[in-house]
Amino acid sequence: MSEPDDRPLLAKRLDDLFRTVRPKGKHWTNAEVAEELKRNNPDLKVGGVYLSQLRTGKRSNPSPDLLAALARFFGVSVAYFFDDEVAESVLGELAAVEALRQAGVRAVAMRAAGMKRENLQAITAIMDQYRQLQGLPPVTDTPEAEGGGPAR
Repeated sequence: MSEPDDRPLLAKRLDDLFRTVRPKGKHWTNAEVAEELKRNNPDLKVGGVYLSQLRTGKRSNPSPDLLAALARFFGVSVAYFFDDEVAESVLGELAAVEALRQAGVRAVAMRAAGMKRENLQAITAIMDQYRQLQGLPPVTDTPEAEGGGPAR
């Protein structure tokens, strides 16, 4: 049984964005998001520690400029942080996107099952090229996954 989440609503919603939204196809750390925000808004005062404090509820009063920058970064309306209906709609859309993403991963895995190692390596190379074309970060396989064992 999980413990009740007594963080402020803003903290929960911001943390949900960090956990579920993947700008440029990756999960972002607090420090990486802070750097991106400052790169796009040089006058913005934000750091990884401050974002962590906002996500945990230790801090709870970000500037309107920071909220607007976070909303832009994660591709949501600023209203997401304050309006229950908007937040519910956004989270529903995110859940649908994640389900589609997972369905695609499962479909690829099902097609790969039972294939020869050299065929899998060729397919992996093609997928890596497409990731690069889309501007996604490279995938680093674990040694166990490269050896054909289960990836963790």
